[in-house]
This record gives sequence, C-alpha cells and structure tokens, in this order.
Amino acid sequence: MTSARKHGGPVPPVYFLLALLGAIAAHKYAPAMQLIHAPWNYAGVFFIAAGLAMAIVSAGAFSRAETPIVPFTTSTTLVTSGCYRFTRNPMYLGMVLVLLGVDLLLGSLTPFLILPIFVLIIHRLFILREEAMLEELFGDEFLEFKRRIRRWL
Repeated sequence: MTSARKHGGPVPPVYFLLALLGAIAAHKYAPAMQLIHAPWNYAGVFFIAAGLAMAIVSAGAFSRAETPIVPFTTSTTLVTSGCYRFTRNPMYLGMVLVLLGVDLLLGSLTPFLILPIFVLIIHRLFILREEAMLEELFGDEFLEFKRRIRRWL
C-alpha cells in the first residue's frame, strides 16, 4: 500500500467529532428555540442508526476491496459496490446522518447550525480533492462512475 497522502491535517472523523461536540455544546451553552419536542425528536435515533450502518458498511467495502480507507492515500481499487451504487460518498453521508440524528434528538435550533459547516468543510477539504485524485488514478473508470452516481444522493 503506497502512501501518497497530500493532506497533513486531521482526517474526516476528527471533523465529525468536532462537529458532534460543537452541536452538543451549542445546545447546552447557547440554546435557541426548541424546534422539535418529544416524541418527534426521537426520530433522531433512526438517523443515527442509519448513518452508523451506512458508514460501517461502506468502510467494510473498502476492506473487502483491500484498498486504503484513509483519504489521500493511493487507492488500489475503485469501490463501486454496496452503498457506492447510490452515492459516491456514503461514509461522509453516514456522518451527516449521525449529526442530523443528534441534532433532532437535541431539538433546539443551534445544533442545526453546525451541520452545514461540517458539510462545507468535508466538501472543500476532502471530497473535491479526493475526486481529483481518483480521476487521476482511475481515469475513464472514475469519470463513468462519477457520471452515473451522484455525489451525495
């Protein structure tokens, strides 16, 4: 496994944990109006479970393909099976679903403000650069995958 890591910063799970902690802190220390009340906020559990399942299944696809999961390392295989048949970024989508679920459970406005910031960071720091790297590595195979499968959903 050759490393071609071109990104010296934190990996996506670090940003995910920061967003998660930020949402909880925003709810606790700067709560705005309560948007979602019980029992409706418990729908967040579904999103958390779906997001975790999507991220775990997607990580498993990388393991089965024997290609590195760490961003900006040289991929050996273009993974197009499993969740990748529906979205090019199921691990990131899984993280977004977990954050959305936590935001729903908390129910106040302020945690929801963290979510678009997380999506923007992941998009700019990882997705765009990963796609450029995959296009360089896999050429037409990646371009065809990109043409058929949407970035998020």
